[in-house]
Amino acid sequence: MDTMKAVLLKRPEEPGKTNYFDDGEIDIPDLIEENDLLIEVKGISVNPVDIKTSKKSLEEQSYRVLGWDGSGVVKQIGSAVKAFSVGDEVFYAGDYTRSGSYSQYQLVDQRLAAKKPEQLSMAESAAVPLTTLTAWESLFDRLQITEKDRGKKILIINGAGGVGSAAIQLAKHAGLEVITTASRVETLEWVNKMGADRVINHRQSLSEELRKIGVKELPYILCLYNPNVYWEEMAKIIQPQGRICSIVDADRPVDLSLLKSKSVTFSWEFMFTRAMYRTEDMNRQGEILAEVATLYDQGILSKTMTKHMHPINAENIEDAHKIVGSGKMIGKLVLTGW
Repeated sequence: MDTMKAVLLKRPEEPGKTNYFDDGEIDIPDLIEENDLLIEVKGISVNPVDIKTSKKSLEEQSYRVLGWDGSGVVKQIGSAVKAFSVGDEVFYAGDYTRSGSYSQYQLVDQRLAAKKPEQLSMAESAAVPLTTLTAWESLFDRLQITEKDRGKKILIINGAGGVGSAAIQLAKHAGLEVITTASRVETLEWVNKMGADRVINHRQSLSEELRKIGVKELPYILCLYNPNVYWEEMAKIIQPQGRICSIVDADRPVDLSLLKSKSVTFSWEFMFTRAMYRTEDMNRQGEILAEVATLYDQGILSKTMTKHMHPINAENIEDAHKIVGSGKMIGKLVLTGW
């Protein structure tokens, strides 16, 4: 059987220790399911979920291939694949339960992929899928923002990261007035570049910061940080019958009773839900990515890649995890080439 290069997680990440990734060779996977694409990986992006997963045990596995953002070229297609052909250039966020993109070849269900934007390179395309899907689902599936909500306000907490960078742009395109948070000069500059209308400091009281710009309450909040930190403030500033969505785990139970008197809806967003549970609308992720590709090709969305590393190997992956895990990353970090 032919082999491929891969960056292998050999043991869980431990604070203060390094070299938990190794360069290795493993078998190129055979097509397993009828909807599978075998993709030659050209670009990958490192996300916070990679860091979180690297800290978990490997259970009975001797290694794991991480990575859930990718761009590449289709090399083989399953028997049910109609939308793609060998040679197509694609981008995707993959499936958390399957082997990831830190490898030269990867199996991805066709329903989770789309043809990459023509106006973006492989590297720039790899920066897009996971964070943009997360932002899209948060805004339009969880917060249920529609055309009738144009002109309404949304607060995006922690807007300078990968998801925030996409969410600001998508919310603006949907016609919302976007208020986001930043606390450093460089993050303030970045969120303004992404199109934020107003910026407040998340190191201060959110309600007080909003009051300074003449806002008491708003109908939508997208929290891209530990919701425990802002829970009481969010309960204070959300409008009656408003909606709050968070993508980050709470480190302790949240007090939902604070939302009761206002009949507020709280939702979690986890981008991998559709793939993990094979939901009936699993193909929606591919459809979203196709719509996103069009928005990039029309110049409506701006690139979010801010750091590009080469090649894809254990040393660079380890450095990338340190950078993304620092909590100070602006935009997206991408690696290309073997």
